[in-house]
Amino acid sequence: MASLAPQHYPDHPQFSDFMKPCRFEGEVQNLEVHGNLPNDIDGTFYRVMPDPQLPPFIDNDPWFNGDGNVSAFRIKDGSVSFQQRYVRTEKFVREREAGRALLGKYRNKFTDAVEFAVRSTANTNIVSFNSQLLALKEDSPPYAMDPETLETKGLYTFEGQLPSLTFTAHPKTDPATGELICFGYEAKGDGSPDICYYTIGPDGKFTQTVWLVSPVCGMIHDFAVTENWVLFPVIPQLCDLERMKQGGEHWQWSPETPFYIGVIPRHGAKTSDVKWFKYKNSFPGHTANAYEQDDGKILFDLGLSDKNVFYWWPDAQGNSPDPSKLHSQLTRFTVDPKAEEKRLPEPQVLHGGNSEFYRIDDRFMGRKYSHSYFDLMDPSLGTDFAAIGPVMGGGYPPYNSLAHHDESTGKTEVYFPGCTHLVQEPVFIPRVGSTEEGDGYLMALVNNYRTLSSELHLLDCQDFTKARAIILLPLRLRAGLHGNWVDKN
Repeated sequence: MASLAPQHYPDHPQFSDFMKPCRFEGEVQNLEVHGNLPNDIDGTFYRVMPDPQLPPFIDNDPWFNGDGNVSAFRIKDGSVSFQQRYVRTEKFVREREAGRALLGKYRNKFTDAVEFAVRSTANTNIVSFNSQLLALKEDSPPYAMDPETLETKGLYTFEGQLPSLTFTAHPKTDPATGELICFGYEAKGDGSPDICYYTIGPDGKFTQTVWLVSPVCGMIHDFAVTENWVLFPVIPQLCDLERMKQGGEHWQWSPETPFYIGVIPRHGAKTSDVKWFKYKNSFPGHTANAYEQDDGKILFDLGLSDKNVFYWWPDAQGNSPDPSKLHSQLTRFTVDPKAEEKRLPEPQVLHGGNSEFYRIDDRFMGRKYSHSYFDLMDPSLGTDFAAIGPVMGGGYPPYNSLAHHDESTGKTEVYFPGCTHLVQEPVFIPRVGSTEEGDGYLMALVNNYRTLSSELHLLDCQDFTKARAIILLPLRLRAGLHGNWVDKN
């Protein structure tokens, strides 16, 4: 009898052209390097991309529902090697055995072909903690991987200590103590408004757990940490369990729901300590950083858009914005954690350009900082969209340059990789021996649509507008979500 499994990927932009699934596992030694790689760079850039190993049986599956495929770029003595391997999640293993897709709609277990104990695709972030890699998807616990071989060790619950069903895709590491600050939303299961906040010592032992309840069951993709506070920005993409049971989407945009920020003390918090501040309906994106002023107020910097950035999940009437009209900008909220008034004042726009994927010198996480780095879309730079448009495929909104914004001077520098190139999320690499903020390098994966292959571009932050080195890959890597740099020592 003929198989009912799809034999090819759907004819949609998220599976076509540059976004056609890569499905490569293996390694390539001694990548081509044009320019000069500094000898003081010794470590690995890990990143992960959603990369479905098999065609989905959901026709218009969103691109980030694919299996997590982890890349490792190891740099030492001016040489670069490349390694890539899928995370062996329960989903991945069972689908490989079956030879067909078994997972249904994004985060909707009621549409699956079989029942999974854990539905994770482990495709959103890859972080280093306690001598291992954690592949993250915010609807489930992490999967642990060996940092050298990329072998999957298995589902990781911190030796049974994990109190919630979920784990954030954006944990924060305290640069002074090595403490991992984490949370899970929908922590008691799909549709639950429960948030579980927890901290983990560098030895892997949990140091505190606090349960909270959100005003709505909304997405909390990223968060921010200061010396004394934790902030949870709630995106007005809401979950409804009954809608899911009827085969609907996990998320639906709610134009009537405000943008909430939950604030709790970082240390010694109780459930009753949380305060929910609100701002008009808007879409909070990734965070850059947050820190406290001398007067006790918190400055919280993140991307903000007045439209639904996740346009593929429209509102109840099916309305969603034109992707070409989306504009997210680096924005600063001032939050007084002791204020009785819960409505937030108008924020300050730090950089008005269309930007996202904000990164900083991670040694200054939660502390006063000046330097931020991010993806920027500036059509005036000269990207040849007529040439690259037919082969771009679909995914998140495109960004054609990397930016460095210095808040202390108000100046922004821009690196433009070329008229047939678009950029992915950058990572900051500190210069060896320097403790000065922003003294180091910026690295990002770059899509070359002329050659239909990928490149790594390395910038020296002291000479930001030109590449110090361009590393060529002999293959194409689809758009990824997040990654991190890990020094050798």
